[in-house]
Amino acid sequence: MNDNTRNQPMPKENMLNITIEKLLRQAVETLQIPDITSPEAGHLLKSERTREYNHGDISSNVAMRLAKNARQNPKQLAATIIDQLPDNEFIERVEIAGPGFINFFFRKEWLAKIVYKMASEERANISKADTPMRVVVDYSAPNVAKEMHVGHIRSTIIGDTMARTLEFLGHTVIRANHIGDWGTQFGMLIAHLEEVQSMSGEPENRQLKDLEIFYREAKRRYDTDETFSEQARNYVVRLQGGDEWCLSQWETLVDITMSQNQLSYDRLGVSLSRKDTMGESLYNHMLPMVVDDLVQKGIANSDQGAVVVFLDKYKTKDGAPMGVIVQKKDGAFLYTTTDIACVKYRYDKLHAERIIYCIDSRQAQHLDQAWTI
Repeated sequence: MNDNTRNQPMPKENMLNITIEKLLRQAVETLQIPDITSPEAGHLLKSERTREYNHGDISSNVAMRLAKNARQNPKQLAATIIDQLPDNEFIERVEIAGPGFINFFFRKEWLAKIVYKMASEERANISKADTPMRVVVDYSAPNVAKEMHVGHIRSTIIGDTMARTLEFLGHTVIRANHIGDWGTQFGMLIAHLEEVQSMSGEPENRQLKDLEIFYREAKRRYDTDETFSEQARNYVVRLQGGDEWCLSQWETLVDITMSQNQLSYDRLGVSLSRKDTMGESLYNHMLPMVVDDLVQKGIANSDQGAVVVFLDKYKTKDGAPMGVIVQKKDGAFLYTTTDIACVKYRYDKLHAERIIYCIDSRQAQHLDQAWTI
């Protein structure tokens, strides 16, 4: 998961920690330790959740941090602080551990009461964010004419959970299903679909598992039949040029795929719908402008006919800055160009303040390069 964020607020402090720290302050103030009564010394009273259950629920190293000023052994000071703790209803016992950690154990009955109270409330005692944000969550991202695999399902479930959680916290969430619905492979798919149409007449009735076979058949034809591959390349040019017939064939392939995927989303209880589809094709018209902008700003340069961005952050085997191609010498654009256009669209058009990508970790370097550019 990657998180591209601007102006992200800091998380709230845990209320239980705040309560413990108030008790510690009251206890410490009775001891009149030098330099501890000022507001600036509050950071010395910090507490945190324990890592192991047998160490209690919350722990503080306040005795060790104050021992020098108090001129006491940390363990002795910890015992003194414990003796001065005000009476309360939620602490079952307090123990000293190691060189002077103070470990707090909560009463199970008190915790049960808090949990019951949370469960009985509509929002489970969870407040909304102080500063709501516009968040784009990019997840699922299946490919056209292919079945979703376990990677897509993982992205779908994690992404949908995050989207629902962010909405619950009061943020405005824009779901973005970044499907693979553009590129040179559609030339061969359209060419093969044309042949299927002439034979069956009803390609729109094919199930998605048949489309998987359909894709492999198209790829095999493209790799072995020069006449077919030439026709496929011609259809790529026509599709990118806005040819109505090619666009209608392309829309058929997208519609079949997303209709079948929607059945999976509905079965899983996922909140994605067709309106959340934002495929690669959405940014196609932006690609020439992205490259021109990079060149004009001196970020990208011509290199052996291609347009390349050299990044100091990444190095080649020889130690030179790695070149990231944004336009090939034949004029074609790459996935990096599309992803730059995509994040630009989300920032400029959708006004995103935070963008979360639920993707395979193997895409991390690719996307980091796009974001760096």
